Amino acid sequence: MSNRNDTMPALENCFNEFESLISNFSESDWETRSLCPDWDVKGVVTHLAGIENLLLKWVPQNAEEWPPFPKMAEFESETESLSATELLDRSISILNDRRRELAGLSDETWSLECMTPVGPGTYGRFMNIRVFDFWVHQRDITMPLGIETIDSGPHAEIALDEVHGSLGYIAGKKIGLEDGMSIAFHLSGAIERDLFALVDGRASVVEHVDNPTIEISVDSRSFVMLACGRIDPQVEIDAGRISWSGNDEWGERASRNLRFTM
Repeated sequence: MSNRNDTMPALENCFNEFESLISNFSESDWETRSLCPDWDVKGVVTHLAGIENLLLKWVPQNAEEWPPFPKMAEFESETESLSATELLDRSISILNDRRRELAGLSDETWSLECMTPVGPGTYGRFMNIRVFDFWVHQRDITMPLGIETIDSGPHAEIALDEVHGSLGYIAGKKIGLEDGMSIAFHLSGAIERDLFALVDGRASVVEHVDNPTIEISVDSRSFVMLACGRIDPQVEIDAGRISWSGNDEWGERASRNLRFTM
């Protein structure tokens, strides 16, 4: 369940940072290859603005209803020929429309059931996913451009929550931990948090593990971006942003196999 009092400020942080970022691009910045495969910076901006655009005036009518994603193709067609300045203006206009819409959204609409990219949920749950999408895609842009970001705050916490919730899948399916094994992630940097998963028949997220099989120390931004498959594990290992203790073989395997989404 999404807590509106947490999600709304986080989403506003995302909008504000995104608007500030794209408002200061040079012409060449828009053409820079992002960390997201097949997209340059302009493609990422089009994606983020386009999703917010299709959400305007959308109110789910039943639990099986998807957001109107097919409208994205129409938006991409409409904006394909826009100059960088025109796309910037269009994006800011969409964000302002969404700000007004979200400010007037009723609690009833926030709680309406619908389908989300991670399965059945609510409108509010989907807004948490929007926070995750913005946070990751902003770093898809800033990291190649060498732009520093503040990687803490409520939007960063919610983005991390999305990965944390999938830690059982990561531990069991991606890392492949065997029955009886456990793993601890000690996050540092912008966010400090300890995450744990245990395999007891199946892998699941747990509150704590005594004497885990593997302990991974990792920078919080690196952790999320590795989980999204955006950055090279070897680069992070060489830079000291991820390391391990305990079972060496499994520690290295875990550090190289965190990707669960793209």
